[in-house]
Amino acid sequence: MTSEDKSSSGEKIGVYVCYCGGNISDHVDVEEVAERLKSTPGVTVSRTNMFMCSDPGQELIAEDIRSGKVDRVVVASCAPSLHELTFRGAIQRSGLNPYLYEHANIREQVSWVHHGQGATDKATDLVRAAVSKTRYLKPLEPIRVDAKGHATVIGGGVAGLRAARDLSGRGLKVLLIEKSPFLGGRAVDLDKLAPTGESAGDLVRQLAETVLSDPNIEVMTCAEMTKAEGYVGNFRISVERRPPKSPADMEKIERLAASGKSNDGYVPFAGVFPQSIPESGETVSVETGAMVFATGFKPYKPQTGEFGFGDHPEVITLPQLTRILAENKANGRRLEIDGRPVRRMGMVHCVGSRQIPGIHDEGEDGHLNEYCSRVCCTSTLDAANRVRDRFPMTEVFDFYRDIRTYGRGHEDIYAKASGNRVVFMRYEPESPPIVGKSENSGYPLNVRVNDMLTFGEEVSVDLDLLVLSVGMEPNDIGDLVDMLKLPRGADGFLQEVHPKLRPVELANQGVFLAGTCQTPMDIGESCAAAQAAASKVSSLLSSGYVELDPFVAEVSADKCKAHGECVSVCLEKAISMNSAGANGPKAEVNPALCTGCGICVPTCPENAIEVCGWTLKQYEAMVDAIAAL
Repeated sequence: MTSEDKSSSGEKIGVYVCYCGGNISDHVDVEEVAERLKSTPGVTVSRTNMFMCSDPGQELIAEDIRSGKVDRVVVASCAPSLHELTFRGAIQRSGLNPYLYEHANIREQVSWVHHGQGATDKATDLVRAAVSKTRYLKPLEPIRVDAKGHATVIGGGVAGLRAARDLSGRGLKVLLIEKSPFLGGRAVDLDKLAPTGESAGDLVRQLAETVLSDPNIEVMTCAEMTKAEGYVGNFRISVERRPPKSPADMEKIERLAASGKSNDGYVPFAGVFPQSIPESGETVSVETGAMVFATGFKPYKPQTGEFGFGDHPEVITLPQLTRILAENKANGRRLEIDGRPVRRMGMVHCVGSRQIPGIHDEGEDGHLNEYCSRVCCTSTLDAANRVRDRFPMTEVFDFYRDIRTYGRGHEDIYAKASGNRVVFMRYEPESPPIVGKSENSGYPLNVRVNDMLTFGEEVSVDLDLLVLSVGMEPNDIGDLVDMLKLPRGADGFLQEVHPKLRPVELANQGVFLAGTCQTPMDIGESCAAAQAAASKVSSLLSSGYVELDPFVAEVSADKCKAHGECVSVCLEKAISMNSAGANGPKAEVNPALCTGCGICVPTCPENAIEVCGWTLKQYEAMVDAIAAL
């Protein structure tokens, strides 16, 4: 790395402008931009392509590099977060340093917000600024740091178990941390899985047994991560184990004891109990190379009065019905709950999902769940089918906003429900079903709804039972979010870098996602995400070292006077004062911790700090290029 700011002589800059299939060229005259850039000093090649990120587009750049026409590259296309790595890879494969490259965003910053000649003019300005910066680029080398062949998985549900198993299979040592005394997560609250019909308990048991018998995997239950420091490849975490205290956990342990199961046995609606309970608290320090978050979700809890919940004991949630059906093994003419026959059962979709400001009440935290929880429709219809199959004299009424059976085989469940004579009624969110006490003494509940399938006609249905199909919410992991500064979306779930290009990676280097801590998923999707996370971790750690981008702060020892302002402002604690030098103390940057934010640069009174790849001289060149127009 170097922070020298001398412009190179005789640079050969290639400019490549993308049509983006019309995303850019519908509003920017791409050919005119390329033509204008031909006269810019230092530009030897200026080309266009329909999709610059495609193989032919990349080959266009590579051929110019190999032929010697170009020794620096400017790509004008979509946001760099999408294809910066794509173009760097193409440049590197062509034999050029991948950091002799600059990206101009003329889609999000131009074509999506401007039209006409102004769009073409602005695109030209941005590309010229990028060219000006490119003249001052210097070859950089990735930062290489040692990496431990160890990964930590946080969460012992299906996603966490699957991630741990795959990580071990790829040759890494693994620590699995689970907050509760049991393994299995929310999957243990299920009976049969839709659409396959396989046993959720069998799936959890098999996964847990594989993990518990693996010598490369250490499992800690009743455990929480309480401290984390370090950087990718070299994290140091503290794990605290303590005896269980929650009434729910104690109730499950009592059921385990009453069932006579062995310590590795599975207890329905509790999970797999892998080891003895800690009698006292203990804290363990662990060195690990990467972390996989598999912290799961919790079911939405309806507010008191929401569709009659809490006001009428006959109003329950779908997880409660699932447990009732699992524990009621006998079939019959009608479903019975606590000895009471259920002649008519209603089911309400989208409870705690797809909430609309101004229509739905905010939760205690002041938020609305505006997202779709995705799996609820299929789960609701599958439960309706099970009731109709096992208890044919129990009528089922389905009150829905939209049916979203999106997965493979899920639409068949909807078709079966129709064939099973489930009665569907569609409501608008502005006029949801109204739940009250039935005036008919034979039924405890009455539901009135404007059925849009009959053009808004009001329909009144008396019921014995009403089931609320509740959505998913992220688990409460605020302490971990604050500890590691993890990014969360507006919905409260952990936010990946990019849903398509980096779907299981966080912006935090060395931290990955698996399962429903990221977004609502079914079990198959959670396991796929866990496998992807394990693959990413393995690729990161398997070589014994990690390569990081070199866009980090660099101190000029000659200029540094050890004022210390840079140390105090650094948010990542990446700068320290090295007093061992022969010429007195100097500021020193740990490149593995530095994020290249640049906050240290203006605080230094000696101008002794620069960010590699984004020096002040490079910024000035960009500004001068724009100001001169």
